[in-house]
Amino acid sequence: MKELFELAYKKERAAGRRLADETGVALEAALRQVMQQSAGQQSLEQLIARRRDERQRIAHGIAERRQRKVETRAAQLRAQAPDPAAWLAWFDGATHPNPGRMGIGGVLRSPSGATTEISFHAGDGDSSEAEYRALIAVLEAALAMRPAKLVIHGDSRVVIDDVQSQRGAVALTTWRARAQDLIAQLADVTLRWIPRAKNAAADALSQQAVRM
Repeated sequence: MKELFELAYKKERAAGRRLADETGVALEAALRQVMQQSAGQQSLEQLIARRRDERQRIAHGIAERRQRKVETRAAQLRAQAPDPAAWLAWFDGATHPNPGRMGIGGVLRSPSGATTEISFHAGDGDSSEAEYRALIAVLEAALAMRPAKLVIHGDSRVVIDDVQSQRGAVALTTWRARAQDLIAQLADVTLRWIPRAKNAAADALSQQAVRM
């Protein structure tokens, strides 16, 4: 009875209950009558076998999709996990006001933990220019070290998206070309966006530079 009820469609279960109430027959017998009507020229056993196969295919499909999601998430976590052999960098640019006085901040850290901090005033400009100049400063510092792999973090989606595009914002053409040229001179560079809260060190250095 349990499997029959599970294999019946919702409207069939409702019809079976109505038939049982109206005729006084057992619910299982009423449901069998309803499902036999659904079977048409098939036997009820054939309908049940077909529904059973259908349910197994659906369950298998769900299991496969869940497994793919698990594997995709695992791959994403592996990609995001820090490579112990990679150099790490963070950049941030600040302007007060915007546009206004620009402060450049950056941090470059070797696999051994040796850290280089970048902080300088860069004249006047807008926030996108400040962010780009901070990225360029980090790339220039990295170029002197020639790291085999470099992962750069920043909280500016504008700059990270722009520098990875072939045709970005016209106003940023000069800065994009300079950054792309530096990236091309390095062996392996990955740019990653992070929220501002995780970019505190570079942010503090850029704010410090504004006050210089």
